[in-house]
Amino acid sequence: QVRVVESGGGSVQAGESLTLSCVTSVYGRACVSWFRQAPGKEREGVAAISFGGVGIWYADSIKGRFSISQGDAKDTVYLQMNNLKPEDAAMYYCAAVLAYGGNCPPGARVSAVQQYDFWGQGTQVTVST
Repeated sequence: QVRVVESGGGSVQAGESLTLSCVTSVYGRACVSWFRQAPGKEREGVAAISFGGVGIWYADSIKGRFSISQGDAKDTVYLQMNNLKPEDAAMYYCAAVLAYGGNCPPGARVSAVQQYDFWGQGTQVTVST
């Protein structure tokens, strides 16, 4: 059974940082992405990383503030979130899609919810002013 487990969410003040972790049993064969969903809004892609970190994608809204990376253990993907803003508050989900070579879907497909086969339960991020 495929495992996707997020952790690291919490409540912070604007300007502070958080690091989210995603442990997945398929990373060696998959693209792993972070999505987020705020109340009343659609789920949106935040960042994605191919296996080995060769391919990385970021949403425009978080470029320069968030960083996605692969852990030394090779089954963990991190999302380092710096300078958090109130609009970053959301439930953050880790998702994975099996792909040849662990490559991420090209173009706009990388941030499409329907591309991903496996999802975690989510971890809540709250940002207050």
